[in-house]
Amino acid sequence: MQAPTPIDRLSGILDRFRVRAQLHHAGALCGLNHFDAGAGHGYLHVLRRGALEVSHPGARDVPERMRFAEPTLLLYVRPFTHRFHNPPADGPDFTCARLIFEGGADNPLARALPPLIALPLARVPGLHSALDLLFAETDRIRCGQRLLADRLFEVVVLQLLRWLLDHPEEAGVRPGLVAGLSDPRLARALAAMHDAPGERWTLAGMASRAGMSRTAFADTFREVVGQTPADYLSGWRIALAQSRLREGRPLKILADELGYANPSALSRAFTARVGRSPRDWLATAST
Repeated sequence: MQAPTPIDRLSGILDRFRVRAQLHHAGALCGLNHFDAGAGHGYLHVLRRGALEVSHPGARDVPERMRFAEPTLLLYVRPFTHRFHNPPADGPDFTCARLIFEGGADNPLARALPPLIALPLARVPGLHSALDLLFAETDRIRCGQRLLADRLFEVVVLQLLRWLLDHPEEAGVRPGLVAGLSDPRLARALAAMHDAPGERWTLAGMASRAGMSRTAFADTFREVVGQTPADYLSGWRIALAQSRLREGRPLKILADELGYANPSALSRAFTARVGRSPRDWLATAST
């Protein structure tokens, strides 16, 4: 039997919800360093050398204190208060970036990931080449350093996301989008929905993309993703609508692009999902 054609599980999402990185720090970090959720962005920290103790004041979803003694990557995909406790001198060596997941709290990928992913660098094959380039850029000032470092951080995030899709259990991924993309059959249906949100999707059509019966597909999807296929598709369409409304796209065009009969149908679906009309939501989101 011929092996299934490989699919791209990430581009359909990342084309529509970009992840941007901004170099935050490179070098030794000494003393207490506070990263406040109120700043409104995530972080990618790469512990290059030394030991680290990190605390999460008041957090319930992650350990209150963690210690690392080997090169480690710490990814906070959403704004999350954390503190680094380092010696007052000769602190560990870090390279850090701020992360902006386009769409903020409405970003489907950021919502699906754990608040913290902490992995020894040795466990993520393929990172070394990008990290070597990143470290070379951050070790000394050169023309275009910040711009190139930002792009290299984004490459590291993408490579990490690839790894997560192949190792969801090791990353502590719960039922949701990432778990669904980790399932070879469900991933085919999800990628198709991401690439063509305006198509007239039916349960039979989704199941066909997954190569499953309708019943098996619906049951497996609900178990792995945590919601029905129709509910997921609706959420994906509304997330896209929110993103495009922020860009100033008119509701009439969005309705056609996202598979709704008319702007009123999109407005009703939006209100049912978000709790506010598109106009009221946009007024709040723009302030």
